[in-house]
Amino acid sequence: MVNFGCRAEQADGAAIERALEARGLARSGACDASVVVLNTCTVTAAADADARAAIRRIHRQNPDCKILVTGCYAQRAPQEIAALEGVSWVVGNSHKQEIAELVAPLGQDFVPISSLLGSNILVGDIFAHTELLAAPVFAAGSERTRPNLKVQDGCNNRCAFCVIPSVRGRSRSLPKEEVLREVGQLVEAGYREVVISGINLGRWGRDLRPQQRFADLVWAIVEQTGLEKLRISSVEPMDWGDELIELVTTHPRIARHAHVPLQSGSDKILRAMHRKYRPWHYAQRLEKIRAASAEAAIGADVMVGFPGETEEFFEASREFIASLPFTYLHVFTFSARPGTAAASLPQQMPVEVARERSRLLRELAAGKNLAFRQSFVGGELKVITLSSGDDEFTDALTDNYLKLRLAGKHAPNQWLRARITAVTDDGLRGTAKS
Repeated sequence: MVNFGCRAEQADGAAIERALEARGLARSGACDASVVVLNTCTVTAAADADARAAIRRIHRQNPDCKILVTGCYAQRAPQEIAALEGVSWVVGNSHKQEIAELVAPLGQDFVPISSLLGSNILVGDIFAHTELLAAPVFAAGSERTRPNLKVQDGCNNRCAFCVIPSVRGRSRSLPKEEVLREVGQLVEAGYREVVISGINLGRWGRDLRPQQRFADLVWAIVEQTGLEKLRISSVEPMDWGDELIELVTTHPRIARHAHVPLQSGSDKILRAMHRKYRPWHYAQRLEKIRAASAEAAIGADVMVGFPGETEEFFEASREFIASLPFTYLHVFTFSARPGTAAASLPQQMPVEVARERSRLLRELAAGKNLAFRQSFVGGELKVITLSSGDDEFTDALTDNYLKLRLAGKHAPNQWLRARITAVTDDGLRGTAKS
């Protein structure tokens, strides 16, 4: 099983793997496997290229294996993938839930998939897709301490640059009872922090009947399970209502961490992107979060190089970002995606211009992050240990999303109070309080 892309894609891969194991298959390395499932991303041209490179590499290293390609790239361009040497089958997001049924007999007896499908491509109408694959994802290198649970999938927005709605379909939610059951099982297994995520997480519950609100789900998790810490991943600006802000900034069992996608601080560019908020709306949300908690991490996704982003519009965006209390940014360059409105817009940006703008914003973000980290030296923060560490330091993560090198060797998956002694190149250093 080879996963690419976002947390939602990783969650789909975990669900597929869970289903394969239930049918008696065992995970193997790509070089030894009978069947390799590649779960792909297509958010940028680079993501497509990464998937193609992986297909070529696996076919070269293990020419006898059967390669099944699924995920967003498979949904968007199945014929393109099927033409690649080494690819046996292409299964889109529309039929991900059927992969285990297809692969299980293949792994045992190599039944030709064409006899099961009538073709080596199985891709249907993603907008007719109503199922949501859900299984916890465990980050590599953290000794399974902070599982990620996808509770929402799909998106009803139509941002001009984004291909995701066309490959993941309409917004759909994991019912609250199933979310609580999954979280409860993780708590029983000993996990002490869980991250909930989705493609458009703040829209959770809008498709359920009766309709429910995302803040209601957050409240239910902390009130109806024994989870010690809930962390919320990315939530769109207009879904940060007063109740959610209060929960994230004041509840002791919710991480003080708000990720609020921005994309651009230029009103003109936001309108061209078909984003549903204006810069002043966004600023109001962030100011409320910061006023409620001086220690909360506040991050954003920011795009550079969108078609028509003149120097004036970029400068407006940079000044807007500089004025807000961000503690980190995810800066990325516009990538024209086939079928999106932005792909055919005039005034496409030269790549060297976009790279320079990306550098400027990364430098701005680095300065903000350093100032944020320096503000905690001499104080205390709550941290969760991520690895068993060596005799000198243990890797940890603070409640407000800062990397920490904790003095001494500590067992993973422990919540501790740490005194912050110094900043490092990308985080903090501290000592555990007895």
